[in-house]
Amino acid sequence: MTFPTAAKPPGRSGQVPDRPPTADATSPASEAPPEPPATTGPSSRTPQVPPPAPPPLPTTPPSWPSPEFRPATPDTPPRAADPALAPPRPADPPLPPPPPADPPSDRPAPRIERPAYSPRPRGYVGSRPPTYDAEPVALPAADPDDLDDLVADTVLDGARYGACTLRAVSLRGDSARYRGEPRRDSLLTARFGTGEQALLLVAMATGARATPGAHRAAAEACHWIGRAVGRSHARLVADIRDGRRGDLKSGLHRLTDRSLGKLRASASEQGVDPEEYAAGLRCLLLSADPECRTRVFFGVGPGGLFRLRDGEWQDIEPQVAEIKGEPVMGFGSPPSETPEGDRFTMDLGIPTPPSPYEPAPEPPREPFRFRTSIARPGDTLLLCSGGLADPLRGEPELGDYLAERWSRPDPPGLAAFLADSQVRVKGYADDRTAAAVWEA
Repeated sequence: MTFPTAAKPPGRSGQVPDRPPTADATSPASEAPPEPPATTGPSSRTPQVPPPAPPPLPTTPPSWPSPEFRPATPDTPPRAADPALAPPRPADPPLPPPPPADPPSDRPAPRIERPAYSPRPRGYVGSRPPTYDAEPVALPAADPDDLDDLVADTVLDGARYGACTLRAVSLRGDSARYRGEPRRDSLLTARFGTGEQALLLVAMATGARATPGAHRAAAEACHWIGRAVGRSHARLVADIRDGRRGDLKSGLHRLTDRSLGKLRASASEQGVDPEEYAAGLRCLLLSADPECRTRVFFGVGPGGLFRLRDGEWQDIEPQVAEIKGEPVMGFGSPPSETPEGDRFTMDLGIPTPPSPYEPAPEPPREPFRFRTSIARPGDTLLLCSGGLADPLRGEPELGDYLAERWSRPDPPGLAAFLADSQVRVKGYADDRTAAAVWEA
């Protein structure tokens, strides 16, 4: 770095050289930077003036000039003290814009809006993955003369009426996919009527395990209950809107018994044991009226009825102990005492031979289940078969995952609902059928 020097007084010619003479460009000395110009003393009549002693160097480093200061380089001559005598230099390039200043520490950082779907879809929950493959492996065997008997691996449906949004799915379990067995679960979604007088029905049935016609029995059970509800939908809509719980329970009990009775009659026509050609049936009734938030559940057989409220699952499945009243048309638990008042205290498991004058008694069936639920805005009602109800009750991580996925304000689309419903859990490989209702 060179420091500016004092200006030279004019000589005999009256001009001050711009720079000291340099060596020839071809000599090695020309590659060295130019030496600072030597100052001259007072004017003299002699042609050559001896250079005076150099000025003393400052004892303290000079402070930096303004931002326009640029240190001298070999290609730039040193600046003279007098601006009028300094040669013109090219304009300085523009300075880059200063970086943006950091926000003050007392100002909160801007909030980053995150998507509503914070968790990513998962393939399974639990400590270990399930044994079976995640995707279907084998197709069920087909009969060329009875192709209507084929059942699709997955059924997906949805709708929006009134204040509720419906998503429904039925998919084959991992065990059936691996063995090439048909899906035993059946799903039916139907609308009867128009406008605010419309009634939505969701029916799901599960055929008996390890029976060849289980999928046919489940499909017939859904069709029979669909016909019975469709023919009585006007009366059912009025009872739901007016809150006549007693009439609803007795009427739906008769319709359920009649439908399952036709299923047993179909088994007799086919020459099949009625216990093998049987199905559990679970249904949900929804009114299309936006002002009506009464949701009605009824059915027979295992499964689950859950409600997601304020991010927490509630198991609202009606238990057998909660079912009151006499058995209707063959449903209900056997009596605990004889008509004479004798109580049964022990069951030794010894079968009683049937009387030759009376038909053999039928084995006890599952009791009829019924519940009405008043929905609140933001609730999610979930009706499912045992294939999803069992892991929900047995694996808390699955319930936490679905609660986080389904607690957002907007209901998921069909593809997202399918991905959530098929999250697998080790040890649970049955068919899954589920219907969820989001309340606006």
